[in-house]
Amino acid sequence: MPTLLIVHHTPSPSMQAMFEATVSGATDPEIVGVDVVRRPALAATVADVLAADGYLLGTPANLGYMSGALKFFFDTIYYPCLDTTRGRPFGYFVHGNSDLSGTTRGIDAITTGLGWEKVSAPVGVRGEPDKDELAACWELGATLAAGLTA
Repeated sequence: MPTLLIVHHTPSPSMQAMFEATVSGATDPEIVGVDVVRRPALAATVADVLAADGYLLGTPANLGYMSGALKFFFDTIYYPCLDTTRGRPFGYFVHGNSDLSGTTRGIDAITTGLGWEKVSAPVGVRGEPDKDELAACWELGATLAAGLTA
């Protein structure tokens, strides 16, 4: 059974809402045959990444960059997973109160180095997420999970 690994740092109510929406999409009952594993960024391991077939990442934009927790995750898994995980699908969501571009640029650079394939546009939210933005998070989760069943 394919596995979708959701690696997240959810320190705020807005990030938690976005995380829950992505999990809801990924675990929709109509998507069968995918194991969805959730790990906080500081707890996700090389073994988690190697065991997964796709990845969904979530982070706040902190001072123009991804959270230290997600950066720590990437620092931990980068070289041990570099050759083995090339070509695997991924997507991500970001929340901030101002500019998100540094965060998206950082995630895009690292995942390009890893050779991961972005299968959906990132969901970026400034301020409190509204209904449409949470629906986009749901769609992101569903897209990643459903893509693993194909």
